[in-house]
Amino acid sequence: MNIYRLCSRQTVSNLSRLSSRIVSKNGHLCVTASPISSLSVDIYGGFVSKNPVRPNGSEPIWFGRRFYQSVQELGLGEVESDGEDPEDDGSMNEFLSRMVWIMRGKLSEVYVDSDRQTIDAMLMIIASKVVAEIEKSGLEKMLSSVAMVPSDDFSEDLWRMVWEVCTMVLEDMEKAGKKEKMKKFLQDDEVREMYKFAGEIGVRGEMLRELRFKWAREKLEESEFYESLERLREEEKQAQEAEESGTVREGETAESGTEMGSEKKDKVFALPKRHGKIKYKIYGLDLSDPKWAEVAKKIHETGEIIWPQEAKPISGKCKLITEKILTLQADDDVSPLLAEWVELLSPRRIDWIALLDKLKEQNEPIYFKVAELILNEESFQTNIRDYSKLIDNHAKENRLEDAERILKKMNEAGIIPDILTLSIMVHMYSKAGNLDRTKEAFDSLRSQGFIPDVNVYYAYIRACVNAGKPKLAESLVTEMETRDIKPTEEIYMALLRSFVQTCDIIGTQRIATTMQFAGFQPTKEFCRLLVEAYGQTGDPDQARHQFDHMLSMGHKADDKCTASMIAAYETKNLLDKALDLLLQLEKDGFEPGVATYSVLVDWFGQLQLIEEAEELLGKITELGEAPPLKLHISLCDMYLKAGVEKKALQALGVLESKKEQLSHEEFERVIRSLINGGFAQDAKRVQGLMETRGFAATDQLKVHLMAIETLNNTKRPTWSKPMSQVKR
Repeated sequence: MNIYRLCSRQTVSNLSRLSSRIVSKNGHLCVTASPISSLSVDIYGGFVSKNPVRPNGSEPIWFGRRFYQSVQELGLGEVESDGEDPEDDGSMNEFLSRMVWIMRGKLSEVYVDSDRQTIDAMLMIIASKVVAEIEKSGLEKMLSSVAMVPSDDFSEDLWRMVWEVCTMVLEDMEKAGKKEKMKKFLQDDEVREMYKFAGEIGVRGEMLRELRFKWAREKLEESEFYESLERLREEEKQAQEAEESGTVREGETAESGTEMGSEKKDKVFALPKRHGKIKYKIYGLDLSDPKWAEVAKKIHETGEIIWPQEAKPISGKCKLITEKILTLQADDDVSPLLAEWVELLSPRRIDWIALLDKLKEQNEPIYFKVAELILNEESFQTNIRDYSKLIDNHAKENRLEDAERILKKMNEAGIIPDILTLSIMVHMYSKAGNLDRTKEAFDSLRSQGFIPDVNVYYAYIRACVNAGKPKLAESLVTEMETRDIKPTEEIYMALLRSFVQTCDIIGTQRIATTMQFAGFQPTKEFCRLLVEAYGQTGDPDQARHQFDHMLSMGHKADDKCTASMIAAYETKNLLDKALDLLLQLEKDGFEPGVATYSVLVDWFGQLQLIEEAEELLGKITELGEAPPLKLHISLCDMYLKAGVEKKALQALGVLESKKEQLSHEEFERVIRSLINGGFAQDAKRVQGLMETRGFAATDQLKVHLMAIETLNNTKRPTWSKPMSQVKR
């Protein structure tokens, strides 16, 4: 809304004419030529003097009792138009009415003891002053400066508040004007058509309403844009006309405030002619100073390192060489092609990185070769991250020797491994199952002053767990807690699993209690491990308690957990309770799987219930899954005890073919079964296989083997062929 349209000549002339007749007469508002400039008003501190002021020796000024009469006399209410522009009068009247209404509330809040007549008189003085300022300099200029110097009539605080109220009134009037325009565009044909279409395709409720307002707002913005273009065109036209008529003289400020009639006060702004260097400031800094050129140069030089660069375009012979490198075989020598590629391209670091990215995506074996070769290239600008990245890539592919070779090159280059490199080494050795090297890398990390994070601790704990040393892993968890590093649930579960595997029921109970105090809720795996732990110690009652607790928490029994519970009953040969449990679970929809069937086959084999065991073996085959290795151990033991030589050979042949997967306890069980079956020499041979795996036979087993060999008390001849070669 044009601010100048708020000030009509009709309203200003009415106020100016009537303001010269304010006098004192019988307590009513009248008019006089006496000035009122000596009356000082302070909106926060009250009037300067409580006594009436007598300007120029005249009579005291008395305030009127009916403000709306003053509004009519001063032209603040409805005025009759002189026929020039009724819209200007209406806008001005609305502005003054809003301003007076708001000022009345503010004055009433401050002057609580003042009566209505006094407040009306204050409002008349304020309105008169505002109109006088509008007539003198225009409303826009009056409001253009916040810290405007007040006149003699008003204090600084009062004038600032008047400025704020006038600004607020203008903003409200502009918002109201936009609202009226929005109403018009809400009924626009195009908006209504889109609204109708949206409703037909299923848009409803608040979303449909928001879409309609959005479309109307877009139409309004489009209309205002074209209106602004028209105004710019008119201003340009007026500027050209003023220049042709000679109103703009050379050397003057290019701000041309040409008045186009008494109703419009549009201004044309232009830049003045420049003399000398332009000086400009921002946030108090003189940016025209030469030192800023040096700062910009340093920023640019630093940015060349930080900003991403683009690789050189590859074409011609260099492109052919690149394609050959990408298609090399793992055993090919990449050095000649790489040297030719360097000579043709003269690569920078970004070019090397682009080549490595392509190789890693298309030819990973050659990627490792090239990545190792270019560590010595000067143009590659090798740093510690290149070494650590290559070590990490080798570690992810289980290339332990290659990773150690890169680490050796890194040390030869005089680069000391940082926390990232050492953390990668801890993870690498932990994944490889090398506890000693994991401990060495972990201690090296701490000796350099680095504090391991939770992931590094977990890698070390995992290495201890895999090595069968849960107590060492537990000490690391205690160390984490002293460093205020909270162990994760995954760490606790790994530790719990390790204690269960080593049949340490006390350690298992200790970790389980620690997890509960740490706030971890028991999961199905947690309950299963406790069931398995109590089963290994021969306590099926406690195992059943944990099993029932798992069911009460809402976890459904699965195949692994049920197998652990059946194995617990097997330790005490409680077959009736085990079968009752299976019948109860099957009523609830449970279906046994390979794990449950494997435990039952082992149990039936020890009881020499061969037919029942083979029936369960058939059910495992029907499930379409491969029988686990423990099942072949059970079958071997069962058939050796029963004297079924052919089937025992089959089971033993499978075990020999998978000897790398057998544990120490499983080796000893097979050897004992062979001894009890009368096959001492074969038991001796299996003992040799166990020792090649790094497992030492127990003293009791050695004594048993020596006694059998000495007495030569075999039940039948020894098999001449290895078990893996016997025809099945």
